[in-house]
Amino acid sequence: MNIRKFVAGTCRDALRQIREEIGPDAVVLSNRTVAGGVEIVALCESDLASLAMGSPATAAPAPTAARATTLDPALAEAMIGEIQSMRGLLENQVAGLLWSERQRRTPAHGEILRTLLGSGFSAQLAKTLLEALPAGHGREAGLAWVKQALMRNLPIIENENALMERGGVYALMGPTGVGKTTTTAKLAARFVMRHGADKLALLTTDSYRIGAHEQLRIYAKILGVTVHAVKDAADLRLMLAELRNKHTVLIDTVGMSQRDRTVPEQVAMLCGTDTPVRRLLLLNATSHGDTLNEVVHAYQSADAASLAGCILTKLDEATNLGAALDTVIRHRLSVYYVSTGQRVPENLHVPERQFLIDTALSATRENSPFVPGADDMPALLSRAGGSAGAFATEARLG
Repeated sequence: MNIRKFVAGTCRDALRQIREEIGPDAVVLSNRTVAGGVEIVALCESDLASLAMGSPATAAPAPTAARATTLDPALAEAMIGEIQSMRGLLENQVAGLLWSERQRRTPAHGEILRTLLGSGFSAQLAKTLLEALPAGHGREAGLAWVKQALMRNLPIIENENALMERGGVYALMGPTGVGKTTTTAKLAARFVMRHGADKLALLTTDSYRIGAHEQLRIYAKILGVTVHAVKDAADLRLMLAELRNKHTVLIDTVGMSQRDRTVPEQVAMLCGTDTPVRRLLLLNATSHGDTLNEVVHAYQSADAASLAGCILTKLDEATNLGAALDTVIRHRLSVYYVSTGQRVPENLHVPERQFLIDTALSATRENSPFVPGADDMPALLSRAGGSAGAFATEARLG
């Protein structure tokens, strides 16, 4: 096995040598402070496989034959498990040393990191921002830079007038309870105020919930708009053909959990029409980031046209917006509207970057059990992984 020792002035320099000479898959076996810096012992991860495959033994006395001994598979597996456990422990220790060194050089980084994590942003995005943060920034200047970087990478529709004038067919999709029917009514009201009721049509595919069709019909009656219920793909194609002279058609779809196996069928139904259907995904701003990420993956079908964008709902109920904005930035989903309540049409707004970022970063974090303490930072950063490469935002962070 090629076990190597690296000595450098700082942990960062030693780890850089390891990456350059062994590669990104290097396994750290030990680290200690020595005169003039740190000493780290590492080996290539592929060498771990040799433990399971066995190691060559010394040649047997007979000149014509060579023997090889192999480790018992159970023992080899146990050894690999122990090494991997040791690796995780040492990675946390190295991350702690790196974080301590960073805190000594740039103490504002810790405060900025806690602000981002306490606002709901992922450790991965927070790490990306801190790595790109220019040197010499204090807390206030650093937070100002972070806000500008987030605003540059937050995609929103730039012109609602162009959207309203363009028209077309829009389908509102998302999990149950995210507010699709109410948001459909809000969008319909905004359109009617601009173009009149005769140029708009409403469709619903929600025949599962008791009274779902009736709820939309009540809103439509107030607006003077007709509502049509569709049962399947053939019915949808026929209805869209009949409504081709309408300027705008809004489709209220049935709510489905992101884990429902029929979600791809619903996506296929909307993407299989002769008339292009722009799909808008509704994201609940109160949901956890992992849940939102799962929702986007479920509704962004690989074999269908891309999502046109999203609408953020329940902003009035969200303690922080970081998770929702993180998801939007991660998946490059243009935010069409934000919803802040149940009132139609007052509680639907065109998004503003600065308002959304300022609201997210100003979330109350005092005494919150979900905000990590200073001692938790190294482990969070070591698990974040990926860094800037995980985002499509790297070029715009600077």
